[in-house]
Amino acid sequence: MTGVATAPPSLPPAPRRSRLRVALYSHDTQGLGHIRRNLAIADALSRSGDPDVLLLSGAAEARAFALPPRTDAVTLPALSKDAAGRYRARRLSASLHEVVELRARTIDATLDVFAPDVLIVDKVARGALGELEPVLTRLRATGRTKVVLGLRDVLDERATARREWRETRTNEALRCWYDAIWVYGDPRVADHPSGYGLAPDLASLVRHTGYLVPAGSDWSHPPLRSRPYVLCCVGGGQDGAPLAEAFLAADPPEGHDAVVVTGPYFPAAARRRLRAQTEGAANRIVVGAIDDSRPVIAGAAAVVAMGGYNTTVELLAARRRTLVVPRVTPRQEQKVRAERLAALGLVHVCDPAALQPERLSTWLRTAITSEPPTPDDVLDLGGLQRLPALLADLVGVSDQNRSRRAAS
Repeated sequence: MTGVATAPPSLPPAPRRSRLRVALYSHDTQGLGHIRRNLAIADALSRSGDPDVLLLSGAAEARAFALPPRTDAVTLPALSKDAAGRYRARRLSASLHEVVELRARTIDATLDVFAPDVLIVDKVARGALGELEPVLTRLRATGRTKVVLGLRDVLDERATARREWRETRTNEALRCWYDAIWVYGDPRVADHPSGYGLAPDLASLVRHTGYLVPAGSDWSHPPLRSRPYVLCCVGGGQDGAPLAEAFLAADPPEGHDAVVVTGPYFPAAARRRLRAQTEGAANRIVVGAIDDSRPVIAGAAAVVAMGGYNTTVELLAARRRTLVVPRVTPRQEQKVRAERLAALGLVHVCDPAALQPERLSTWLRTAITSEPPTPDDVLDLGGLQRLPALLADLVGVSDQNRSRRAAS
């Protein structure tokens, strides 16, 4: 009979849970750094035999990557930032208030059903524009979810980081809602308790995990090309055109090709310029976005790169001779990291204001015959291997119980 409403089919009762559940939130306003870091964390946790992992991301590109076992993703309506650091909707014509409200309600509804044992928040303690505050308040009231703030090794230059920490009332957020702070780095590069305005009573929450080098990164892959080559990496690529163009204008060392990896966000107009710049030059190659950077890094004799967290960690793990040309606006994060690693003898640094093809030519000629760095002697690169134990300690689960659940 038409016009008669019928009740939806009832769902079977929820089965008894046999695994931990972990949710990973990132606000994702620019680049691929947050996505790749959370995917690496999810992969490391899944390799431990535990748990189920749900990614909440503001970047649809998260779906373009292969997800680890027992991992799924929820994509939030996207935000972006302009040059002045102001948020706006990336794709929708809705107001910023509407987009943030939509994101906040999606996050709250998702976590209400998923009911994670642990929520790991990337960088922004209250979420973008405070969108996590309602769900953090509810999770604290239920008392069943441990909440972790995950921070990269360097946030910004110290004065700016301390000011933003105050303006976002991060200490207050940590007192209200958080159980731990995981710093994805080594205190020899950045010590968050003393550097960024963390209140003394919260210092006990901090654990420096070590750098997040993906498991299985033995860097023994075959090289990208049969001929020797030097490499230029510009991260996601949104602001990498000046470095890519200068690198291709430089003279590669004799007998070497010059390879540029542009990344998925490289501007179309800049890509056309690179094609024109390399036309007829067999020893200059432009590669777009790649899923696995290890083969191209493994074969490079030397690398010129921007200084984002993930790129830098991969180059350190691969022991590549590296010249970092850091982004310096709107944040000094890459510059600070590069200078501190340079002080440890692990990379060289070129200020982008001094970037010239001739300087790159000179550095490349010297780099291909120099000794590679040995970061393992200086830095802790075992962060991902350490995370499962930190997770178990946080929720009070013994290794024996975790193994039993994994086998069930």
